[in-house]
Amino acid sequence: MLGKLSRQHPPLGTIWIIIIALIGLSIIPSRLMIARHLAPQPEAVLVLGGGTGREEAAAQLAQHYPSLMIWVSSGRSPQDIYAIFQSASVSTTRLHLDYRATDTVTNFTTLVLELKQHQIQHVFLVTSDFHMPRAQAIATVVLGSQGIAFTPFAVETTEPREPVIQIARDVCRSIVWLLTGRTGASLRQQLLFLPNEILNNS
Repeated sequence: MLGKLSRQHPPLGTIWIIIIALIGLSIIPSRLMIARHLAPQPEAVLVLGGGTGREEAAAQLAQHYPSLMIWVSSGRSPQDIYAIFQSASVSTTRLHLDYRATDTVTNFTTLVLELKQHQIQHVFLVTSDFHMPRAQAIATVVLGSQGIAFTPFAVETTEPREPVIQIARDVCRSIVWLLTGRTGASLRQQLLFLPNEILNNS
């Protein structure tokens, strides 16, 4: 006689983590709406370094918005960045250069608290067009959870768009950060089993 199959329920801790994650994600749309209502126009520029033409595009943007401060995350060398903005007649006193980020997720997590400290509620998000969907997905979780809205400013390239699986991986890492304060960087190769050639362009 066959015994009864026992159903294994997930541990209580796992259930609570899922509940907290769902609650945290559910409030992001309302926080973004509030941020856009309070700051309908961008109050700063956030440049994701690592791509050709991003700092140049930000310099052009800064010319049109002379009151905005500019944050550059892990871009070119300080000397190169200063030269780009000086050639565009943009004062380098407006620049905040940060080199802590090692990938797109940490572009946001290393700076989000600094933006909050400066009471920024809306930023121009500058990155390459092929990279923008992933950047927006991460920004929705990281910036949105902290009440910071964003307006994309894409730099045109001929590169193909990044794969959806890469975007999904970094959204998962962003949720890990939201729950734990860690970026899940160690999961980059394990999560979703992405090949090294993709991971090396994170």
